[in-house]
Amino acid sequence: MTRQHTGLFGWLLALAVAAAFSALGAWQLQRMHEKQALLAQVPPDRSEAMTLAQAMRAPQTLHWVHDRLEFLPATVLLDNQLREGRAGLKVYQAARVDAGAVLVDLGWLPLPADRQLPRIAPLQGRIEVQGLWAPPPSSGIALGPALADTPQPRLWLATRLDLPAIAANLGLPADALPAHVLRLDPASPLGYTRDLDLLPNTLPPSRHLGYAVQWFAMALAVLVIAGVLHRRRRGR
Repeated sequence: MTRQHTGLFGWLLALAVAAAFSALGAWQLQRMHEKQALLAQVPPDRSEAMTLAQAMRAPQTLHWVHDRLEFLPATVLLDNQLREGRAGLKVYQAARVDAGAVLVDLGWLPLPADRQLPRIAPLQGRIEVQGLWAPPPSSGIALGPALADTPQPRLWLATRLDLPAIAANLGLPADALPAHVLRLDPASPLGYTRDLDLLPNTLPPSRHLGYAVQWFAMALAVLVIAGVLHRRRRGR
């Protein structure tokens, strides 16, 4: 291979690496903007709460909900949920709405070192609730089955909120569960310890911005190094 071909190959390699780093930086910026947009949607005034049926008609935005729901004896425990550095579970119970159902976020429970699941007493009957209609936690990379049976009937342990799989266990069509869940107001006496953090177990927008800057800086560094090496070769 001639020196000219070697230099061309080096530039092509440097451009490919820089393009890959830039793509990763652009993806981090995209995630930052998505999360900023989600946080900006939080309604400031709870006095404008609507019924769940009204909130479901605008599924892409956040809403305060005040309604009476009929709870079903079906509960999902979402594994690997951290709170203040402690490992635990998020408890979701199904509630009937029209011909389908929704998942209600009842809060967080700690999980002991032996991973002995807590005994869950599901809510029963029609109950007045108030909370935030919002997306569930990010599911991450889907590995293995989403749900596993537990010794307690109508209680499943989940590695992620696979809504079609949960709907199938409830005997509902695959698209019966909406993409949002109802996160109960922390002031409510129902359920367990909880907050309304919209980005649990994930990076805040500022961290995505920091990673984006790092990826773009690495792309620039690759091009600078390639330029320096090219000048040295020409000098020789």
